[in-house]
Amino acid sequence: MKQNILIVEDEPQIQDLIRHGLEREGFFVSAYQSGEQALYAVENMRFDLALLDVMLPGIDGIELCRRLKADPATEPMAVIFLSAKSEDADIADGLEMGAVNYITKPFSLKSLISMIRATLRLSSKPLPNINEMIQLNGFALHLGKHELKVNGERVDLTRTEFSILTLMMKNPGWAYSRSQIINSIHNAGKVVNGRAIDVQILNLRRKLGAAGRHIETVRGIGYRMVLDD
Repeated sequence: MKQNILIVEDEPQIQDLIRHGLEREGFFVSAYQSGEQALYAVENMRFDLALLDVMLPGIDGIELCRRLKADPATEPMAVIFLSAKSEDADIADGLEMGAVNYITKPFSLKSLISMIRATLRLSSKPLPNINEMIQLNGFALHLGKHELKVNGERVDLTRTEFSILTLMMKNPGWAYSRSQIINSIHNAGKVVNGRAIDVQILNLRRKLGAAGRHIETVRGIGYRMVLDD
């Protein structure tokens, strides 16, 4: 079955480039120029993934993503941001809203399509064992409930932050490059957005507070989970 992609992009040339590229790859594509149009569309059609420009007239991409994630009917839809805004704060805002990635313009259409395919494969994977848990360093990670507790206190994580922490907690002490983290989370082959991973790690450490010290930067390589002595 063909998968449905929602594009919300107010620059006609970019919108046409992405739409034609995805249609050549066999996707059903619906493209709009505003957040208001997109909200009307999702009331009448199911989409598997949304590509959202951040700077839109009226309802911007960040607010649109917030509304999609707040509605149980559209929350499962994967979201990737496309934006000319490239500051760390902008990327963090997008990822905090629940997006799986944030792509800065200009971008490679080939890489974008590969990332879309990888994201859709990830979303179609079966759920983990509902009773599976990982416990170490005061962390209690419940995979089925998608829940983290640190020293008994619940910590709310985004889907991507949870996946990164799961990877490192399953293999404490192992150093992972940014590319390996992306490949593990998104099964994305050669599609690499290392800066987005750095922002995810910063957010994860901030949410963990003092326990964030267990996520160690390995200079020249990436990151790892370190255990107490």
